Amino acid sequence: MKLSVNIDKFEKLDIKNNEEDILDIKNNEQDILALIYAANEVRKNAYCPYSKFAVGAAIKTSTGEIFTGCNIENSCFSPSICAERSAIAKAVSAGHREIVECAVVAYLPDAYVYPCGVCRQTLAEFTDYKKDCLIFLAKPDSLDGEYLATSVSEILPGIGKLKLSN
Repeated sequence: MKLSVNIDKFEKLDIKNNEEDILDIKNNEQDILALIYAANEVRKNAYCPYSKFAVGAAIKTSTGEIFTGCNIENSCFSPSICAERSAIAKAVSAGHREIVECAVVAYLPDAYVYPCGVCRQTLAEFTDYKKDCLIFLAKPDSLDGEYLATSVSEILPGIGKLKLSN
């Protein structure tokens, strides 16, 4: 099974790296597929009795390790946690501080689901804004088709200027 990357989207991104990074993306489709597959698998563990909206996320750290997370709902909703933050919490708990890639798979057959605003900010917190963090969005029913690629700087413009930590 092979995913086809929408390379045109990458070329439109304002990725803060050089052109070699776009070439790396083209050459690493199997790594991207593995990240998306991991997100889809963990999505099956989502606890979402209220919304029935299962989401899975997989993040890759700067050391190449992959951490997964799913959404966990609560009847009060505000204590609920999104899949992306669940995966980030695992990575940070294991001592990692830099995320380089993230895949998100949510059950919505007709649209790609982007991280929510809080997850975008959390991804940005653990992204080296000079390198950016690539985000791959996929639908669970079309894992053998195209996926959408974007980045933290694309979905949260200007975040590098707001970063308070060194």
